[in-house]
Amino acid sequence: MSQSIYEIPVKTVTGKNTTLSDYQDKVLLIVNVASKCGLTPQYEGLQKLYNEKKTEGLEILAFPANNFKGQEPGTDEEIQQFCSLNYNVDFPLFSKISVVGEDQHPLYHYLTQAQPQRTGGEDFAERLKSFGNTPNELPEVLWNFEKFLVNKQGEVVARFAPNIPADDARLRDTINAELAK
Repeated sequence: MSQSIYEIPVKTVTGKNTTLSDYQDKVLLIVNVASKCGLTPQYEGLQKLYNEKKTEGLEILAFPANNFKGQEPGTDEEIQQFCSLNYNVDFPLFSKISVVGEDQHPLYHYLTQAQPQRTGGEDFAERLKSFGNTPNELPEVLWNFEKFLVNKQGEVVARFAPNIPADDARLRDTINAELAK
């Protein structure tokens, strides 16, 4: 992968074209989010984590995606309003993208290629099957709220299953280790 994660074009939730270059030298937790998912309450934990760790150099970057059972049908404006009103989200939100399939955004192609394995998720994949869903095979994103951790050098160093919340010790310990470097 010759392109740096910081060079991949993205768009903010307000429609501004940008890249992740503003977040160089930060530890990034990149999460694909949805507002009508059983995991949507994770916004609360993510915001709490952000409040605790942003002064230490953590940025949480949320990318809404409608890839899983149409659980993010809103416009960027509706998503931003939902996050603000329901969860007081003030970490960066980006424009809705596709995280799997033919129209997968280049950022998610980069993330899944750089970190094809995830921590956890086996039980969650079984739960998805029990609801009649066919879980994506690795390296594809399994569901909403999958989390990728990027170190201060822009390397994807860890990946966590959707059902691993922001207060999970595995996620917290990995974030703390990267912030300490």
